[in-house]
Amino acid sequence: MAPKGGARGPRDERGVLAARILDAARASFATDGYAGTTVRGIGRAADVDPALVYHYYGSKERLLDEATTPPPSFLEQIVLAWSSPADGLAERLVREMLGNWENPAHGDALRAILQIAGQEPKTREKLRFIVENSMMGPSAQALPEAERLTRSGLIASQFMGLAFMRYLWKIEPVASMSHDDLVAAVAPTIQRYLNGAITRHDE
Repeated sequence: MAPKGGARGPRDERGVLAARILDAARASFATDGYAGTTVRGIGRAADVDPALVYHYYGSKERLLDEATTPPPSFLEQIVLAWSSPADGLAERLVREMLGNWENPAHGDALRAILQIAGQEPKTREKLRFIVENSMMGPSAQALPEAERLTRSGLIASQFMGLAFMRYLWKIEPVASMSHDDLVAAVAPTIQRYLNGAITRHDE
């Protein structure tokens, strides 16, 4: 079945069409959520017949699963950030968090996950897995095991809140602050979570 607007050519091979549909789905899920996204709308945005969406992905649910799976480079950047020297680790983590969210290859998938996790249990479980494994897991490179989950969990909570404020809800002035200003404001808190007192027992 050819895409709307012309005959199918060599550029419209299966992988290209599937990727175009997936990009359109990510953008729609990220802005409109699950209920506001339709297969017809995805087809229109991807400039294909909606039947092709079903042909390549089978269902809206499977397309959601694909659309809310961050690419491998998302995890790779976090792993690299956690491997930074201790004296610059807090700043590097903040900058990598901002870079990941503003990377065109990652942004829509991340926004879609946060947008939909509150309504869809499967997406909520995926978010939990991403936070525990992709965001907190690489902290094993830098934190003592006895405190790793607590400290990396607090760091993840800071970043999740920042992501909601800046990239989903776009609440000012956080939404338009420069990277340097955000690093200056947030990195000291991340540094405390890395090696400062975090419980009454630590005081």
